[in-house]
Amino acid sequence: MPNSLLPEPVRRLAAWCAVVLLATAVLAVGVWLCTVLQTVVTPVLLAVLGTALLGPMHRRLVGMGVNRSLAAALTCLAVVAVVGGASYIVVLALIETGDQIIDALRRAGQMLAEHFGAVGTSLEDITANSKDLLAKFGSTAASGVVAGLSVVGSVLAMVLLAMVLIFFFLRDSDRAVVTLRSVVPSRSGDLMEAMGRRAFEAVEGFMRGTTFVALIDGVLIGVGLLILDVPGALGLAALVFVTAYIPYLGAILSGAVAVLVAFADRGWVIGLWALGLVLLVQMIEGYVLQPVVQSRTVQMHPAVVMLAITAGASVAGILGMLLAVPLTAAVFGVISELRARYAEAEAPPQPADSA
Repeated sequence: MPNSLLPEPVRRLAAWCAVVLLATAVLAVGVWLCTVLQTVVTPVLLAVLGTALLGPMHRRLVGMGVNRSLAAALTCLAVVAVVGGASYIVVLALIETGDQIIDALRRAGQMLAEHFGAVGTSLEDITANSKDLLAKFGSTAASGVVAGLSVVGSVLAMVLLAMVLIFFFLRDSDRAVVTLRSVVPSRSGDLMEAMGRRAFEAVEGFMRGTTFVALIDGVLIGVGLLILDVPGALGLAALVFVTAYIPYLGAILSGAVAVLVAFADRGWVIGLWALGLVLLVQMIEGYVLQPVVQSRTVQMHPAVVMLAITAGASVAGILGMLLAVPLTAAVFGVISELRARYAEAEAPPQPADSA
């Protein structure tokens, strides 16, 4: 008498469907908890990314004989100085050149409207009304100053909490393995340690590599726009640097803005030169810089990156777009480690050499 009325392929399919449904349910609950506890989850994720970026500096200080606590404090102070100074430069550049960029985009919309009709008219309407929208937003914010101060206060609190967590993560990073092993079954200790190391290495490589790529992109495009005498070159370079943390999509948006500004203010010839500059920088990034970044992390298909960015934006807006790719890199690192271990376990044993 058969053990089951269902054939073996159907039972396997049902088992896989149950696994997929269970994984989807766990993921949905995890996302829901992250959205509910976002005031706690966001600083933790930012602290993990900051620790991944600052880890080499902390390890170098410790290697020089500096106390771990002092090394963590010096690293945090250094990042506050660097990030604060860079943020000040970026914001100042955007403020000083923002009007020039908006005016250039408005002129670009008018010129496109003359040649392409409705598409250009839509762009012209958006750029022409941008200042009015900003003014309305400002008046709304002024009328609700208490709510605005509350938002600013919560953001500052999250940033401060993230900095404190970075300090503790750096100082106690040597205890991470012991802590991880203490919360998992002893049989799974080695596997969980290997998965954690691979995930953190993927995030670390992504953060360092992306920062390097963003800096190179911003410098090259900024210098090129200065040579072409494009208005708002420093602000556009700052925009390129910031949006480079959103792979693919950020480069497309910032490059398009730079080309439109050059086209509107300097004419077709300079606009084409700006387009060539953006394409050249993208080729350098795609064929030279990105392979270096991905060699330190895991290979991710552009379609996977775009889907991750879209999912992150739907969950947490701009912050989700920034966090989606490094988290996806960590997941791919874990999958890569599991695949390597299972492949090693299933490999046939090698025959011993006879004496």
